[in-house]
Formats: sequence, structure tokens, C-alpha cells
Amino acid sequence: MTAGSRYALIQLVRYSLITVAFLAIANELGGSWSQVQWLVAALSVGLGFGLQEIFANMVSGIILLFERPIRVGDTVTVGDVTGRVSRIQMRATHIVDWDRKELVVPNKTFITDRLINWTLSDTVTRVVVPVSVAYGTSVEMVEKILADAVKSIEQVLSDPEPLVIFIGFGDSALQFKINVFVRELSDRTVVTHRLHTKIYEALLAHHIEIPYPQRDVHIRSVAKGILNE
Repeated sequence: MTAGSRYALIQLVRYSLITVAFLAIANELGGSWSQVQWLVAALSVGLGFGLQEIFANMVSGIILLFERPIRVGDTVTVGDVTGRVSRIQMRATHIVDWDRKELVVPNKTFITDRLINWTLSDTVTRVVVPVSVAYGTSVEMVEKILADAVKSIEQVLSDPEPLVIFIGFGDSALQFKINVFVRELSDRTVVTHRLHTKIYEALLAHHIEIPYPQRDVHIRSVAKGILNE
């Protein structure tokens, strides 16, 4: 079994044992359902209003363990939080972000909000790198330079195939986009860094300009008009 499966099984068994133990203790104390049913009903109504968020998170925690949209060890994004799932508890899930901070996220958030699980069924992800060059540059040459840069990086997968796309005409530059795929999330930063380095060095070697934004400013002669008056 995977680590996530073991964790889910252990948590479900723990909840079941707690329930069985509670019922056994109540039975040993001599209580019967007919005697306490009204008390249980009253307590349920009171708790339902006062602790509805806690109950919602507890039910959501059980749903997470059964449906398993996230597992211990998965990398997830919820809202603006991205990190690795370290624990799934009854009320909340613990996520360790890239700064090694542990964030406690209520389980209800994973059920009601939009969730991105980067490693649920496949760890392959796409890396997109935009590149701009000056007008007048040979499109064919730029495509070859970018393709060679992609081929020189070992972490880039050959399937799906990398793509170099001429996407359009910007205000100050010809715009290209590189689409590559990597096997692990940890490769994304490495591949992005190496692509930027290789592309920059290749463009410099071929004397291809990376343009700055350009603006045309028209100045009208106001002083001359004032002097004429």
C-alpha cells in the first residue's frame, strides 16, 4: 500500500474504534436508547447550531479519507496556498508550503472550494517560457535557437513533444512561446532556470536583440507660439 492509503486506512480504523468504544462504555453504564434518545436529540440540535462549522469539517474529513481527492504526500493548491500534504485529521488538513511553514486548512475548504492536486494521477506538468525578440529578426533562426536550447536540457520530456510557437506581434517585439513537459514538480524550477540561461546566451551569441518597451513621444513647440504672440 502507498503511504497515502496506509494513512487513510489508519485514520478510518481509529474513528471506528472510538465509536465502538463510546457505544460499549454507554452500554456498560446501563443506558438504553429509549432513555436517552430525547437527550441525544436535544443535544444534536444544540450542537448542530453551535458547532455546525466543526461538524462540517469533520464530515468533510471523512469524505476526504474515502474519496481521496488528496493524499498524504500530494502537492496541492487551495486558494493561494500551495504545498505538500503532511497530515489529514478529523477537522483540518496540514500543508507544508515551500517556506517550510505548516498551514492548517479546514477540511471543508477542500470539498467546497476549487482544488488543484498536482500529483493525483500524473506528475507530468507543462512549463511555459515566453520569449520576445526585436522586429527584423529572422523567425526561422529564432525557432532553431529555441529548439536547440530545449534539446540541450535533459529534464525535458520528449513525449509529450516540446513546442516552439510564434504567437504574435507585440508592441515592441516578436513574441514566441516554448511549451515543454517535465516529469516531476521539482524539475519545473530547474528547467525554467536552464531554459532562460541557454536562451539568453544563444541570443547574445547570435546578436539578437531582446527589446525594451518602446514609446513614441511627440513634442509640440509651445514656446514658439507664445513668442509670436
